[in-house]
Amino acid sequence: MGLKYQRILLKLSGEALAGEKKFGLDYDVVQRICESIKQCVSLGAEVAIVVGGGNFWRGRSSGKMDRTRADHMGMLGTVINALALADALEQLEVPVRVQTAIAMQQVAEPYVRGRAVRHLEKGRVVVFGCGTGNPFFSTDTASALRAAEIGAQIMMKATMVDGVYDKDPHRYPDAVRYDTLTFTEVLNKELAVMDMTAASMCKDNHIPVLVFDIGDPDNLVRAVQGEQVGTLVTEA
Repeated sequence: MGLKYQRILLKLSGEALAGEKKFGLDYDVVQRICESIKQCVSLGAEVAIVVGGGNFWRGRSSGKMDRTRADHMGMLGTVINALALADALEQLEVPVRVQTAIAMQQVAEPYVRGRAVRHLEKGRVVVFGCGTGNPFFSTDTASALRAAEIGAQIMMKATMVDGVYDKDPHRYPDAVRYDTLTFTEVLNKELAVMDMTAASMCKDNHIPVLVFDIGDPDNLVRAVQGEQVGTLVTEA
């Protein structure tokens, strides 16, 4: 089966990299995810990744700490995850570059849109760290921004749930999963797909969003080939 999406922006949460440990990194999980990324690259897909940092730090739950400083700490957490992904990909002989929105030239390239696009064209995976580089913006919003900047055909949001439901499936056994949604429905119903800023940005830039379960990393390969996986959110 061929590719449906040539260039993708994959949003990986920090929690997905923690696996059952719920904190830090589960290297077996990271390895399995990277093996699926390698398969996508082997099929000819251009893969850019925005990674979260919730497996190390959540700025919004930091209590009395200044929000800006807490968010900066979270950005550093995303860099730890980005470097871990890069290391696992390199061990699989996948060419990869890490770019960060906050300059730290000793460990990563600074984010430069043209350079990121060139890496993708050369078949390299690009991992974006530090979100947007600004406090008060989630890594979901960073994913939408980077997807628009690099001309991604789709944003794939890897979660620990197999799609979008009308209510929390962990709490309500009768929760119903959507196969497809529109951004208008997401915004009007305030569904827990992503934050509203990210959803609006994807809607305005005509970037579909696929929400799928990375608990089975092969879902990523199926998704880039166009198989029905998870919930697809489109403009109309």
